[in-house]
Amino acid sequence: MSTSVVLPALGESVTEGTVTRWLKKVGDTIQEDEGLLEISTDKVDTEIPSPVSGVLEEILVQEDETVEVGAVLAKIGDGSGSSSDDAPAAEAPAPAEEAPAAAEAAPAEAPAEAAPAEQPAPAASSEAASSDSAPAEQPASDGGESREVVLPELGESVTEGTVTRWLKQVGDDVAVDEPLLEISTDKVDTEIPSPVAGVLQEVLVKEDETVAVGAALARIGSGAAPAAAAESAPEAPSTEKPVDADQPAAQPEPAAAEPAKQSEPEKPAEAAQPAPAQPAPETGASTPAPQPPSTSSESLAASADEITYVTPLVRRLAQQQGVDLTKVTGTGVGGRIRKEDVLKAAEAAAKAPAEQAPAAASAPAPAPLEVSPLRGTTQPMSRLRKVLAERAVASMQATAQLTTVVEVDVTKVASYRDRVKAEFQEKTGDKLSFLPFFVLAAAEALQAYPVINSTVDGESIVYPPTENISIAVDTERGLLTPVVRDVAGKNLAQIAHEIADLAARTRNNKLKPDELAGGTFTVTNTGSRGALFDTPLVFLPQSAILGTGTVVKRPGVVSVDGKDAISVRSYVYLALSYDHRVVDGADAARFLSAVKNRLEAAQFEGNLGI
Repeated sequence: MSTSVVLPALGESVTEGTVTRWLKKVGDTIQEDEGLLEISTDKVDTEIPSPVSGVLEEILVQEDETVEVGAVLAKIGDGSGSSSDDAPAAEAPAPAEEAPAAAEAAPAEAPAEAAPAEQPAPAASSEAASSDSAPAEQPASDGGESREVVLPELGESVTEGTVTRWLKQVGDDVAVDEPLLEISTDKVDTEIPSPVAGVLQEVLVKEDETVAVGAALARIGSGAAPAAAAESAPEAPSTEKPVDADQPAAQPEPAAAEPAKQSEPEKPAEAAQPAPAQPAPETGASTPAPQPPSTSSESLAASADEITYVTPLVRRLAQQQGVDLTKVTGTGVGGRIRKEDVLKAAEAAAKAPAEQAPAAASAPAPAPLEVSPLRGTTQPMSRLRKVLAERAVASMQATAQLTTVVEVDVTKVASYRDRVKAEFQEKTGDKLSFLPFFVLAAAEALQAYPVINSTVDGESIVYPPTENISIAVDTERGLLTPVVRDVAGKNLAQIAHEIADLAARTRNNKLKPDELAGGTFTVTNTGSRGALFDTPLVFLPQSAILGTGTVVKRPGVVSVDGKDAISVRSYVYLALSYDHRVVDGADAARFLSAVKNRLEAAQFEGNLGI
């Protein structure tokens, strides 16, 4: 009657995963394809869906545990297992009901000795005590009052992830699909949404802890659990009478744990102890009990951001820029505040005093750089930074890298771009930068010189059939390289749209795992930050990477009617780093010359795509 949930194959070279968070709890009802848990690997974090509909009967791998691909993570049944387990518990109250109100003689012992309560129940319990003892025997099957949030499958070769920040605190109300926490992997940082609406009852994985895909991260209750806790809590002090009229007292175990978390949200580990939990929430009403989300002491902005959610990275940026998030209108999906919104708000705040200044101060001095809060501190590397470091060192040690640079006159490209960029944006909705021109020219040159697009496999050289170009994207978490596939078969409009879309989703942690894999060549736009050029690093298994510098205007010598003249021109440096094991300097020069000639000719009318 049960179906085993196993850790699926997550991609090439992935052999194991770490459970970072369970999205469901034992006893929860689950729909087919609904997220069960989250799994972290060395490539990406992902969510593991339920293969069938039913009831989660057993969790076999705990959070932070690492298991191999194919290992059984949990068992899902039709609910009969939970029902049969509850049957003896349901029988326990029957004899207890025959006894008079003798529970006050030993009220505190009744919940603690729930297991043997079936035998001496008539002598030591009342209706309330017996109703508490029944679920206490089966804490794992106390219905759908709470669900575990797990680390889902996050893509090929991703086995684990690191909790970088909790977006909710114990006791907070959570809506369906509302982000609960952020997970960092060596490929991408992503948000883990809540699978259900309810109250965050317990946080099982602390920040900066690394767990495997499928690990339980937290538990979320339906809101009835805190109410039930208010009923069972009065049994600890002998002066209180059992109160079980409002609720059928079917969930006392998580109910007792819930108030403990509400009273001390920063110590979820103590929530499992019923003794300290009972006296704390006794004064709360049955329904409003789960409402102390304001007890979040870790972030003062958490309660202010209940309506419009912001990621921890955006919140941190807002703090650094001195931006009040409650006054920022988000432009992201669902009104979410994005990094760009914070930067615009900071820029507007900086301009406000300047606009109020006298006319004589028309050219104020630039604002001083803000001192980083990291100054004078020691911080652990993020998982992404660790992986980048390991891959960079491995690539440098395993390859023979050098860089060739050429200067390109892109005056004609700049002129053409100026003529069509307004129409381009109007028809496509995307801005036309220089980058799509560089990427298209590189893809065409890769077709003619495939050794630049090749990979090394032992003693063989593999020439891919397509040009899948990785685009380096700078994020607050580190450098990520989503892939634009089959670039040579696309026009400028398609390339510009894919680059803009991938970059936006990379910065907002919305990339799919496969979008970071399969690149055969990389383009990094170091000029976006004003650099003339650099010597980019080739990451295995690729053999080359093209760095594009900033486009600058300066005087240049041109030939007019056979005579030299000086004119204002637009120039850019293109730097190609390559693996000298397979790419010779002449190969690099030929490739760069082809890109240079294509850009200087600027015949892109047939490639615009609008």
